Amino acid sequence: MFIKVCGMRRAEDVECAVAHGATAVGFIFWPRSPRYVEPEQAAALVRLVPPGVETVGVFVNEDGGTMRDLAARIGVSMVQLHGDEAPEVAAQLDRPVLKAMGLEAAQASTWPPGTTLLLDATDRQRRGGTGQLVDWAQAAEVARERRVVLAGGLVPDNVEAAIAAVRPYGVDVSSGVEDEPGVKNAGLVRLFLERARAAFERERRR
Repeated sequence: MFIKVCGMRRAEDVECAVAHGATAVGFIFWPRSPRYVEPEQAAALVRLVPPGVETVGVFVNEDGGTMRDLAARIGVSMVQLHGDEAPEVAAQLDRPVLKAMGLEAAQASTWPPGTTLLLDATDRQRRGGTGQLVDWAQAAEVARERRVVLAGGLVPDNVEAAIAAVRPYGVDVSSGVEDEPGVKNAGLVRLFLERARAAFERERRR
């Protein structure tokens, strides 16, 4: 079970997500994102995260060496690639990789089977956090073949249905629990996490 709250910029949002059962929190290092966080600020936030909860650095079309060095300096435990990166980039990184892509790319993916794919709505301008749903039926086809994390348009009111339909390894939320980009709504975060965990538990018993 992997439940990630992404786009963290504030200590209170990190603490809320961790307190209510997030298994991962994400920090965006793409300067064009409204959820961008400076490396020094991200490092301080990472230090708030207890052992056992993944910290994910999100990059878009960044140089492999730069990502490796920045991830080590900040202390994130995973790297998420949210651009047009080639599979070879993963070999330059020294920590687990989460590769974001649209459904069409995922269905024809040449990424190694061990790479977890994050299925998100395709938007070359915003690169995630769009609130747009992906096709759950198609996502379920991909999820039957390899490990996937479902993103794109997830909110507290639909996350249980999404997990039941797709049966993913995990889910990822950002805009669906926000008051504005980078400012999470504590009530929505709690509700999303409670419902996601309950849905994964039901799937585990099936």
